[in-house]
Amino acid sequence: MAPRRQRAAFVDDGAGGLCTVMRAYIEWAQVSKLSEQTTKMREWNLASFADWCREREIVLANDVSRHVCERYQRHLFHFRKADGKPLSVGFQRERLSSLRVFFRWAAKHDHVLHNPAGEIELRRRPHRIPRVVLSGDEVEQILVQPDLSSPSGLRDRAMLETLYSTGLRRFELAKLEPSDVDLERGTLLVREGKGSKDRLVPIGERAIAFVLKYLDEGRPFLAVDDNVATLFLRDNGQAFQPIQLTAQVRRIVERAGVGKTGSCHLFRHTMATLMLEGGADIRFIQAMLGHAQLSTTEIYTHVSIRKLQDVHRATHPSATFDRRSKAAADIIDEDALWSRLDNEVDSDVDDDVDFEDDADTTTP
Repeated sequence: MAPRRQRAAFVDDGAGGLCTVMRAYIEWAQVSKLSEQTTKMREWNLASFADWCREREIVLANDVSRHVCERYQRHLFHFRKADGKPLSVGFQRERLSSLRVFFRWAAKHDHVLHNPAGEIELRRRPHRIPRVVLSGDEVEQILVQPDLSSPSGLRDRAMLETLYSTGLRRFELAKLEPSDVDLERGTLLVREGKGSKDRLVPIGERAIAFVLKYLDEGRPFLAVDDNVATLFLRDNGQAFQPIQLTAQVRRIVERAGVGKTGSCHLFRHTMATLMLEGGADIRFIQAMLGHAQLSTTEIYTHVSIRKLQDVHRATHPSATFDRRSKAAADIIDEDALWSRLDNEVDSDVDDDVDFEDDADTTTP
């Protein structure tokens, strides 16, 4: 079975069956008030493992041994997607972490004799620099794509402005309710973000203006069910699922033709990078993004390179071309070099974003 995320479904396998115990765990997780996002993620992951076990005629929870868990770990490692690429380390860790938590609970509550997943070692997650970050001009090009004459266009613009201004995760955006946005104070309440933690973040004036316009002129036409309380509604009046938000934002980014791909997280990366380039302290960025560890936020110090380039040019002896250097002059066509460098410097200045000056109108 391809280890892809799907709607969880546990078959009825009787007393002591693996699926029966998994259902009991999911019920316990819901009663214990684990976040909805965490519970769904673990349910998906456990259902995938249960399907894998059933294909190998492993039905009872006590039939899962350490050897079985290690086989499943190798299965995830060697699996290749349709495009030939392996599963990401993060995906593998997520699947195996759910397995470890589940069997620890099952052993504690006497559903299994011992914890077969207790000694699974997870691969270290690599700290990767975000591959794609937008410039200020590219963001503006994307923001103007929605058709503001339609309710769905107003919604899309308000969503994009909110993502750009606050750096929310997609599931945090999907859960927003109108009351979470304090238009007078210019704040946005993120309820049960990652780690089930609430946080209060600033939201800029331009984002507030578009949220207001959407609430007045867009949402009333999309709202068909009073029981759906989320701020942003789909065309059918239902709440967005995170994966639907990803598809919606990705389509808008592609339509803008900026030559870069991405969706909700693209705006999160961009907000953090541009704020750092604008002089924001990294601890403020950490608070905005809701990172538990500062080390997670520090990846953006590698992306935000403009100020480091400025310091390098000002202090490194070879950062600028010395016209008086005979050794260099003998090798390099000076006129051609300076013509090319001048063009590149002009282009770089045009593309630069003075983040603090722009904050009054864009508030990234």
